Amino acid sequence: MTSTPWWKEAVIYQIYPRSFFDSNGDGEGDLPGITSHLDYVQKLGVDAIWLSPFYTSPNKDGGYDVANPRDVDPRFGNLSDFETLIDRAHELSLRVVVDIVPNHFSDRHAWFQAALAAGPGSPERNRFHFYDANPDGTPPNNWISLFGGPSWTQVEDGQYYLHLFDSSQPDLNWENNEVRDDFEKTLRFWLDLGVDGFRVDVAHGLVKENIRENHPDPQGLSDALRLDVDMDIEKRNALLMSVPFFDRQGVHEIYRSWRKIFDSYIGREIMAVAEAWVHPPINATLYVRPDELHQVFNFDLLTAPFDEDFLFDVISRSIALTATVKALPTWALSNHDSPRVASRIGDAQSRALAVFVLALPGSAYVFAGQELGLPDGKLRDADRQDPAFLRTNGEVKGRDGARVPLPWSGEQSPFGFTTGTPWLPIDPLWKSLTVEVEDLDPQSTLNLYRQALTLRKIHLTGVEQMQWLQSSNSEVKSANLLIFQRGPLQITMNLAEHAQEIEAKGQVILISSGSLEVHGEKWLLPPYSCIWSLN
Repeated sequence: MTSTPWWKEAVIYQIYPRSFFDSNGDGEGDLPGITSHLDYVQKLGVDAIWLSPFYTSPNKDGGYDVANPRDVDPRFGNLSDFETLIDRAHELSLRVVVDIVPNHFSDRHAWFQAALAAGPGSPERNRFHFYDANPDGTPPNNWISLFGGPSWTQVEDGQYYLHLFDSSQPDLNWENNEVRDDFEKTLRFWLDLGVDGFRVDVAHGLVKENIRENHPDPQGLSDALRLDVDMDIEKRNALLMSVPFFDRQGVHEIYRSWRKIFDSYIGREIMAVAEAWVHPPINATLYVRPDELHQVFNFDLLTAPFDEDFLFDVISRSIALTATVKALPTWALSNHDSPRVASRIGDAQSRALAVFVLALPGSAYVFAGQELGLPDGKLRDADRQDPAFLRTNGEVKGRDGARVPLPWSGEQSPFGFTTGTPWLPIDPLWKSLTVEVEDLDPQSTLNLYRQALTLRKIHLTGVEQMQWLQSSNSEVKSANLLIFQRGPLQITMNLAEHAQEIEAKGQVILISSGSLEVHGEKWLLPPYSCIWSLN
């Protein structure tokens, strides 16, 4: 009998290093700061941490503009600090997943600087996407950057280079074997240092097609690919079907070669999760076929309304689709690229949805601060640093609000995060949301997460199946209620703004907020709440 891989039902805690904890007073979080607070992470009850980029970078895009993928940026420490972090994490039985950014490099990377110096037609330029201008001097096509503005920048000799993101992030040419070899070297470098897996940034974007062809609606396509742009879902889906530079078939051959590397580390259970924003949704399952990656992010809940029908459809579809490749889904309510769930749907609603989602089969990702119920930080435009804000002249506010540093202790901002000035200001009203305050409050969001994660391990480990018992889509119809059974637990969520009665069944072991009233054979669920009952 073989054991279940660690990642299959894991809860993984995402740490944005710059915003977690500052150990040296320079206003930015760092690797020693993370190491010093791993006990807090372990007490939360998660199985692993995922570190957003900490590599050498000019930090034009929060570290996703990598200038050296095999070293630590001095703002975060050094390689010795990373080794100390990974050793401490493993002592605490925490696995470590790190970001890898294969779609692009920073324009400060040695390769790109060499490409600029070498000129048109050179092997150095072939590592990227350099093209001659059109006869009229315009860029090779009309594609628009996901951060706003054109996706082409012209260099002094007249050629243009492609960047689907900021102009400081030139896209790599994955038809070039030097690119493939270099990333295999990067994978082995971090694996040899002990990492347990990778989150693959823009996993669907490595292969480009039809570069000399224009898109009929470039601005619409750019908007459709952004989580923070409101758009009619049908229009978004139609545009996503037309993407000429994402989700091309060639990416799968790359990941099959990576999987061979992962599997060569015998006894290590290395995993990789794809950030793949694709449409139709079934395409996402291709990334987790048995010989490719292990997980693919499910982005639907990052934008989901607190709506019964929508949630039922998303959850049912996700489970059904991943089952076709004998995989389990992933669930995430927030991350560094999207608005925090508490701001998006409300505090009580976000607590209820978290408790509901943590009971679903598969693995869950928790973005640091989510367990405190943090909203997006309130920022002045003068404080914003996101290239999406800068490239759109403020039209798109960007992702900085979700990246505001964590409040740890004390009565005044920056609440123990740093002894200096934080890189983004921390709202003075967050004094009731610090780790120190919530740790002592049995009803806090922090302790709710701790309880849910403890009970999840006790009652749901190894239980892969769930059965819907009630929703407006099921045989038993009831507005604003979602109920499912998984193993010994019945999970009931009231999505209404008023209390609702349900049949009393079993023993309530967890409630997201409020208190449960017993009315004979009925329970009265508080508004916007979720309960776990043990049969």
